[in-house]
Amino acid sequence: MERHGEEVHLDTTEARGGDTPHVVRYMLIFGLVLAILALSAIWITGAATSPQGERTGHVTNQATPES
Repeated sequence: MERHGEEVHLDTTEARGGDTPHVVRYMLIFGLVLAILALSAIWITGAATSPQGERTGHVTNQATPES
């Protein structure tokens, strides 16, 4: 801590008042990974259990002609 007249200058550690162990960073990473795994499991389970239609006809990206 330095004093210049009425001004007080603190370095980062003194101003913060403590140590930063990076716990928040690890919790954010853990939460992100957990969310990705949960959403992937929901997506894969839904895709595996949804009924699949019969694919007997020729599939194109064109509309069928009207009769």
